[in-house]
Amino acid sequence: MYHAATPISPPVTIGGRRLPLVGRARMYVCGITPYDTTHLGHASTFVWADVAARVLRHAGVTVEVCRNVTDVDDVLTTAARRAGSPYDSFAAVQQFYFEQDMAALGVQRVDHAPRAHNHVGEVIALTQALLDTGHAYTVDGAVFFRGDHVPARAGLDEATARALLAEYGDDPDDPRKHSPWDVVLWTPSEPGEPAWPSPWSSGRPGWHAECAAMALTTFGPALDLHGGGADLRFPHHAYESAMAEAVTGVRPFARAWLHVGIVRVDGVKMAKSTGNLVFTADLLRDHPAAALRLLLINRPWSADWDYSPAALEAAAAHLDRLHTATGRTTSSASAEEAAIRALLDDLNVPAALAIAEEEGGQTARTVLSVLGLT
Repeated sequence: MYHAATPISPPVTIGGRRLPLVGRARMYVCGITPYDTTHLGHASTFVWADVAARVLRHAGVTVEVCRNVTDVDDVLTTAARRAGSPYDSFAAVQQFYFEQDMAALGVQRVDHAPRAHNHVGEVIALTQALLDTGHAYTVDGAVFFRGDHVPARAGLDEATARALLAEYGDDPDDPRKHSPWDVVLWTPSEPGEPAWPSPWSSGRPGWHAECAAMALTTFGPALDLHGGGADLRFPHHAYESAMAEAVTGVRPFARAWLHVGIVRVDGVKMAKSTGNLVFTADLLRDHPAAALRLLLINRPWSADWDYSPAALEAAAAHLDRLHTATGRTTSSASAEEAAIRALLDDLNVPAALAIAEEEGGQTARTVLSVLGLT
């Protein structure tokens, strides 16, 4: 008996890399450290990850998304202590607010949402495996990953790599290290800090090891697409990948990367340290969620950009025009196909929206639906 063949998924390109997909797409997204409410920098990353998943699903790909929660982190511990709350309770409350913001922005529920404190055992197993294979060493109850090769593989010169390691808490001048490029897998805890028993000390995992362990536990030795903010490219993603590859021997750890551009205010990166945060919940009180979502995605996903209230007002007006266009009765299949091809070509949202607004009708309805703007 003749059976019709399963339709072949159209070609997908991410970051200039052709990404053939067979069966399913395994997508890991670096999630929040839940010590504060969601700002636009967070929202941009997670909305873009949602767009990528939606586009792949529209193309007929089964997408499985994991977005972790880094609830074991020194910044979180400090914030919880300041609030007079246990770190895990404090993190749970902040995660609740984050999930509310994501739902309001139309971000679909993820398939897996591992929390770091539930995967300490896996970090210990990863650390032991790296010790057993010679990729790590112990010093006074701490365990360090050997990272001499990581900065060069990330394409960074020594000065830049050193500055970034220091900025993100991996002190290159730590006297315990054999090399400035080594990073912590496990560190002893002081009284009052989160701590778990391990073969080396009562301590806690390093940040990069947490993500490596959670990704490996969820998806095995490789990912199809790894998402996160562009500011996580180094050291976090570089060391996470190096750890996973060292323990599994499978390369590359991620076939493609979605490093979402930085959100700035007046040219300065949006960050708590600079005091220029714009909170998602505040904007949603006075603006349609779809308008804010449109503001975040109507641009190349890897581009850095500046937020301004005027830009959000312009996005709201653009959204009105797009919704008006959906009411037209004329539309062509070729225009709809062109819009979808644009989305499959490196998530070219501006091109797809331009086609949707010009063509209207079913083309506009399809594009707005795929992008979560209805």
